[in-house]
Amino acid sequence: MSADILVVYKKNFEAVHDRSMIAIEAALERAVQEKKLRVDITAREKVRRSDFIGRDLVIVIGGDGTLTSIAHSVDADTPVMGVNSHPIEEDSEGSVGFFMGSDPNRFEEDLKQALEGTARVNILPRLQAEIVTTSGNVIRCDPALNDLLVANTHQYQPSRYRLQRGKGEGAIDIIQQSSGMLFSTSSGRGAWFQHSFDLSGFEPADGEAATHYLVGPRELPSDWRYTNPDWSWTNQPTVLISDMHRGYVVSDGWDEYHFTRGATITVSIDGPPLRLLTFRDWLVDSTN
Repeated sequence: MSADILVVYKKNFEAVHDRSMIAIEAALERAVQEKKLRVDITAREKVRRSDFIGRDLVIVIGGDGTLTSIAHSVDADTPVMGVNSHPIEEDSEGSVGFFMGSDPNRFEEDLKQALEGTARVNILPRLQAEIVTTSGNVIRCDPALNDLLVANTHQYQPSRYRLQRGKGEGAIDIIQQSSGMLFSTSSGRGAWFQHSFDLSGFEPADGEAATHYLVGPRELPSDWRYTNPDWSWTNQPTVLISDMHRGYVVSDGWDEYHFTRGATITVSIDGPPLRLLTFRDWLVDSTN
């Protein structure tokens, strides 16, 4: 068995992460000797898009933030294995690691499953934003595994835009201002989106997690709140035509893509999916 593996780790000077890295590197060394693997290890801060090309497996060591910070560079066909370097089960100060299917104690056995193709492959949808500038240039933003924000770059100024979604009966076409539009996948709804909107009683129907996404204005002016939609769960693209001097799209809280007045931003759930490996539970079961 041979495989080309990239390992990306969270650069951290805490002892718990150092211990995890030592255990994982030892397990990787044993696997290299037994299975003739090619392994490159690099810090999150140094990794580049080109490092991910042609890999048979990407291993991310850290927490959910580490995974979402580099997942946009991973192709749809490349499996990703998340390893929680500081599990909350072992330390109350640790990380839940929602996307992290493994941990240092079980890494060696989980790696074997990943290489043998017996791990559980969760196909997670990602949000995709496309910006069309007034001069016709097209910019495809990084896909978002959790959430995506479209807002004024000056947060103290309102985000102004024309919002369009759907056709025919039930279609939306309104001029709106808010503190920005927030979009979320089903798996990301427990994070930022849930703190911005009341999702009590909401549960996706079977199969909808792969085809629908959440969208809503982060905060509307008080006199608009009862006449404008709060949040929606939809499978239709959302189109925003900017009336801001300068705005941006931010995917999973990382890279910013800027646009100016008149630009059109289309957000959908049509981004390249992520092949995330788990080893004991199906992640999609917990996100429906």
